[in-house]
Formats: sequence, C-alpha cells, structure tokens
Amino acid sequence: MADDREQLDNDAFLKRVRSAAGVLRVHGIGVGDVVAVALSNRLELVVIMFAAWRLGAAVTPVNPGLTDDEARHQIEDSGAKVVITDARGTGTLDVAAFAGTAAQAPDSVSPASDAQSPDAISPASDALALIIYTSGTTGRPKGVMLDHANIAAMCRMIVDGIGLDETDHSLLVLPLFHVNGIVVSVLSPLLAGGRATIAGRFRASDFFASVEAARPTYFSAVPAIYAMLVSLPDDVRPDTSSLRRAICGAAPMPAELITRFENRFGVPVVEGYGLSEGTCASTLNPPAGPRKPGTVGLPLPGQTVAVMDAEGHLLDAGSVGEVVVRGPNVMRGYLGLPDETARTVVDGWLHTGDVGRFDTDGHLVLVDRIKDMIIRGGENIYPKEIENVLHTHPAVLEAAVVGAPEPVLGEVPVAYVTLLPGAAATAEELVVHCRGSLARVKVPVSVVVIESLPKNPVGKIDKPRLRSFVVSS
Repeated sequence: MADDREQLDNDAFLKRVRSAAGVLRVHGIGVGDVVAVALSNRLELVVIMFAAWRLGAAVTPVNPGLTDDEARHQIEDSGAKVVITDARGTGTLDVAAFAGTAAQAPDSVSPASDAQSPDAISPASDALALIIYTSGTTGRPKGVMLDHANIAAMCRMIVDGIGLDETDHSLLVLPLFHVNGIVVSVLSPLLAGGRATIAGRFRASDFFASVEAARPTYFSAVPAIYAMLVSLPDDVRPDTSSLRRAICGAAPMPAELITRFENRFGVPVVEGYGLSEGTCASTLNPPAGPRKPGTVGLPLPGQTVAVMDAEGHLLDAGSVGEVVVRGPNVMRGYLGLPDETARTVVDGWLHTGDVGRFDTDGHLVLVDRIKDMIIRGGENIYPKEIENVLHTHPAVLEAAVVGAPEPVLGEVPVAYVTLLPGAAATAEELVVHCRGSLARVKVPVSVVVIESLPKNPVGKIDKPRLRSFVVSS
C-alpha cells in the first residue's frame, strides 16, 4: 500500500494496522461497534478500516467535505462510537462539533505508537463491515449495510471479472467514502496479491504525472473524470504504457467519450455498472472482449441480473423494464429503515431504480433512471436517449437533460451541455442536431450551454441541482 507520502510493504502495513487497532481499543472500540472515519484519501484511512475489522467493528467512511450538519446525520445515524479525523484539518469538518467522540488519526496510528495491539478476531461472515451512505439525491442519505460476506463475494467477482493477479497495481483516484474506491481500487488488488497506490485529490492536470510516477496497471473512475482528461490540452501526451485497462463505473459513459479517451491515450476502457446497495458492481464489459461501448456489459458470475416489469414479472431480452439484481453481493438493508429496505429488496431481488434492456448478446443497455423519466403530455421520455444524441455532436463534451415544469404538457425536456475545449456550437445548432435523430416530442425545448455541469461528491452529474436551475430560471 502507498499514497503520496509513503509506501508500506506487507509487514509495515500489518504493523501499522496493529498499532491502529490498539488506539481504537483505547477508545473503547470492540465487536459490533461502528467507527466513523472522516479523512481525505490517504493511507491512514485504509489502515483504520483494517484495524476496525481486526477488532470486529464496522466502518462508516465520511466525506470530509460535508457540512457539520450533514456529517452529524451520518455519524449519529450510524451510531458511531468514535470519529477519526485529521488533526491538521485537511477537511472542512469541525471536530469540536463531535466533542466526546473525536480521535485524531495521523500521529496515533504511526508505527511509533506504543499502544499494545489486541488479538485479532475473525468476524462472522454476516457481521457488519461497512455502512456506506448514499449521495442523498432523493432526501437524507441512507446507510447501506454491507457485511463481510458481501465484501468477500464482491471482491472475488471483481478479481475474476477484471482478471486481477499479483502483477496488478491500482491507482486510486475515486473517494474512499464510496464503495467503488474501497472495493475496486484497494481490496480487490490486495486480495489478488497486487498493490494499491492512493492518489490525493484528483486534478486532471496532475493525473498523468501520477500515472508516470506510480506505473499502475489500472485505475477506476467516473465519466466526469474521463471527460476532464480528454479535455486536457493537445500537447499533453503522457506515457500510459503501464496501464492495461481503465475502468468506468458510477454512471453510464457515452460511447463517444470512450472512443475519444481510447484513441487519445491508447488505454482500453472497461465499463461496468452497479450500486452501493449491490456492493459496487453487477455487470462488466469483459476486458478480453467483446467490449461493447454503449452497454455496461455482462452480468458478473455469481450474480443474476434481470429486467422486470412493474408487476414483478421477469422480461425477455430486448424488453425494457427495471433492472433487478440477485446474489451474495446484495446489501443487508438500509440501516434503521426496514420499510425502505422492504421496498428495495423484494424476494431477494434488489430493485435498482434503473431502466434497462438486454441486447441479443446478453449485454445490459441502461435506458435511464426511473425517477429521471419525463412525462410530456402523457408521453414517456427518457433523458438518456436525448443525451446520447447530443453526445454524437462533435463539439459536445457532456450533456444532461432534465424535465422543466410546463402548465399544459406537465413537463418538457431541457438540455444542459458543456463543450470540448476550443469547440463551438450554438444552442439552436444543438436543437437542430436533436431534430435530426429524435421524434418531435423528445426534442429539448431549449439547450443551455454552460461552462461545467454540477457534480455530486461521487462525481455523477447532479440532476437535482439542474432541476433547481430550471425552476429558478
């Protein structure tokens, strides 16, 4: 394990974990407790996670960029017994707001700690391991409960699905308060006998310098990161020869963006799909092929992924319905929300809220989110279909479509677009472009060209914020 400041071999990492476990024990942490960790991406966060598991405790990673009110909700809702934060104040959290539960991280988990290391326990497979909080786009964030069996199953699927082995080396750029960063970029390569390097805060201008210095074999990112990388100046021509693959998740990546990235940097993009409620991933475009841009790939072995209608009937290939998932990776439930859990996991099927279909080759094609669907005069419109058309325009970098209130039709589609550096396109030109490929009812009533689209903490386009733009304009 390594980060921007130091590198630990297995022996040094184990020593650090034992020291951290001793510190946690001093703070009263034991079997069944919850440790909240509010740290930026750094080695100590992973050390503390392993230390908590060594004691039989669970971990809830807290986004250090949250406001005190947002952090308090997660810390109190999770029942955290202690909050590990940064004495140097690299985040924005006010430690004093959590007086009585705060412990400082960096010095207390250093190799020089004299704390006696408690004996390691072997947690039961159904013991709680992680509480990951959703991004909160539909209200207060919910705590997704993942047990050790969920984590173990998911890591096995990732290792087998990507084909990781002892020669692999991941470069972590996604936040460690999200399950993708934890599972795909840390736990899976370590389980395969490989290595992980934690990069600091992502900056497109610095990213390839990190690649050239660390020489990773892969990294995992979201579409917004790939969009920033293809927007780098033309004279940026990095050495990417160590990279065997790049992985994309969290949101569907437009096929045009995949092509731009692959053509420019010579690294194949492996797109997958999943939810925190499914411990990260459920489908993957096989690295060895066939990869089909525009799809999110095949179901991972060990999971069943299907499409279901509103009455709960499974549908045949080609039919459009809600994507549902079943397997050992499906969460234990939402913490303290049994009714919400019962609505989300029905007869063992995780209802994703995504609309999709399987093509003739068995690859999953995501149509849209159910909640993002626009109903215009009784006609169902999926924003992703409009976004896909906008992405085919050579000047478009990112696109997002939301519904705007309309007194007669109920809702009408409005598009927000960012352009590639140096490219030009007018709003009217983009509307005309849509008319060439879409039925009249689907053509956005307006296109707004903006400098950047709002993103949530995980890097997904923040459509609730875009909807607020529409309402306030």
